[in-house]
Formats: sequence, C-alpha cells, structure tokens
Amino acid sequence: MNWVPNAITIGRMLATPVVPVLALSTGTTWRYWACAAFVALALSDALDGYLARRLKVVSNLGKLLDPVADKLLMVATLLPIYAISHRGPPTELLPWWGEFPLWALLVILGREGLVTGFRLYSAKIGVVISADWTGKWKMLIQSIFCGAALLWYPLNLTATEEGWSSQLWIQIRGIGEAIVGVSLAAALVLTIYSMAHYLWSYRTLLGAKP
Repeated sequence: MNWVPNAITIGRMLATPVVPVLALSTGTTWRYWACAAFVALALSDALDGYLARRLKVVSNLGKLLDPVADKLLMVATLLPIYAISHRGPPTELLPWWGEFPLWALLVILGREGLVTGFRLYSAKIGVVISADWTGKWKMLIQSIFCGAALLWYPLNLTATEEGWSSQLWIQIRGIGEAIVGVSLAAALVLTIYSMAHYLWSYRTLLGAKP
C-alpha cells in the first residue's frame, strides 16, 4: 500500500490532458464534463496527501511530485480558460473581468514556473521543498476559480440558449459571477504572496551550488 499515494499523483498527471480537451470542446455537455474532470483531479490531490499521512508513507518523491502535478493541472486548465474568454461570444467572458487578462495569466504561470524550477534546483542540492500553507491556500483558491469558471461557461451558455429568466437563476448567476470574479482576484494576491514567501524562506539556497 505504500505506493498508493504516489500512484494517485502520477495518475492525476496522466489524466490532466482530459481537462483542456473537454474544456475547449464546442459541445456544452462536454464542457460540463470538463468541470467534473477538473474537480475530480483536484480532489485527488487532497486524497493522495491524506493517504500518505494516514499510511505514514510521506516520501521525498511524493513531496516533489505532488506540487508538480498540481502545477500541471493548473496550467492545463488556465490556458483553456484564457483561450475561451478570448474567443469572442459574450457568454464566454469571465464575470467581472471580461477577457482573462494576459498579465494575470502570466503572473500565475510565471510563479508556477519559478517555484517549480526553484524546487528542482533545491532537490539537486539535497533539499526537498514541500508545499507549505501559502502554497496550499494558493492552490485551493486557484482551484475554486478554475472550477467555477469551467462551470460558468457551459451554465451561462445553457441559460442563454434556453432563455432562463427566473429569479432563482438571477440569484444563482449573481453568486456565480461573484465567485469567479473574487476568486481570480484572491488567487492573484495569494500567487504573488506565496512566491515571495517561498523565495524568502529558502533564500539561503539561492547561492548554493548543485
């Protein structure tokens, strides 16, 4: 059973391409499935961590693979969200933001690339950097944004095509818009903060030679 947590992590990495393929589909049903696939993969992140602690098999390999798997999932999800929001139809604009700003995408992806590179560099000199609370909260808020955006697109499209106009839908739409808009703003703040936190916490490694 010692291999189960890492197997889940590797499985998450292998299954990640399913999300962008479904998200970029023109079929509304497939886009709902993209949201479901993302949620399942995001939850598997919590599952492998729980099992590793429960089975007492937390390993350096797991500490290295888990953040990499998280970042692959984020990149594979954020890029389609960016592309969808720039395709043109009003139903595919992000609430409160319109088109997903390029600078926001670059901030998130730049942070992930920088911290991942720093982790790999640190591993070469014998220091394994696992995710701390800033990284975990950043991942949580990013996941909320991605999941909400992936659900918003097909749901808003369905509402437009079906002509939904009830008070219930108006309330649900308002809540959905707020979740997408606020979670992206919060994700950007936590992205910048967690990057600064990691680099400052491990600043003594910056001058070390592999």
